[in-house]
Amino acid sequence: MIEKVEVESTNTPYEMLESSLEELNVILVDELLEKLKEMDFFKFEDVVLELLVKLGYGGSKETAKQNTKRTGDGGIDGIINADRLGLNKIFVQAKRWSNTSVGRPEIQKFAGALDGFGGSNGIFITTSSFSKDAYEYVKLLPNKNIVLINGQQLAQYMIEVGLGVSVEKVYEVKKLDLDYFIEE
Repeated sequence: MIEKVEVESTNTPYEMLESSLEELNVILVDELLEKLKEMDFFKFEDVVLELLVKLGYGGSKETAKQNTKRTGDGGIDGIINADRLGLNKIFVQAKRWSNTSVGRPEIQKFAGALDGFGGSNGIFITTSSFSKDAYEYVKLLPNKNIVLINGQQLAQYMIEVGLGVSVEKVYEVKKLDLDYFIEE
């Protein structure tokens, strides 16, 4: 007969709960990324732009979210307003890649595409990752601000704003209200 050995945990119940939530979040990020990698490329572009709107760019989805033409987009997958009034534009490139890291050449093409649109702000989002050269290149760009968002960050943002995910269960943790017991 196998004997159960109980390991005494030094973690508090709150710490164990937090650890379990972090573990569930890691699993959800992986599942979300797999779904994103499987979806149609044009749908992926829409998801990326919807995420940016939910993160607070452009005011409303109807006025802020503009897809560029499906073909011959000039290296830009979308244009979103940086502010509610539409005074500043952010140009978006979305790459739904599985295992290939996005390198400097792709970022250089995107930076060049910004020039073609007269833009200086861009967001490059991928379901994969970026090479070290890609990160170093965006730091060196004069007069351009390009933000790189990899697959892990993309999934985390989606979870944060509730895009593509739903709440399964909510646990309410209560504690003693010491103020209630103070006699006046």
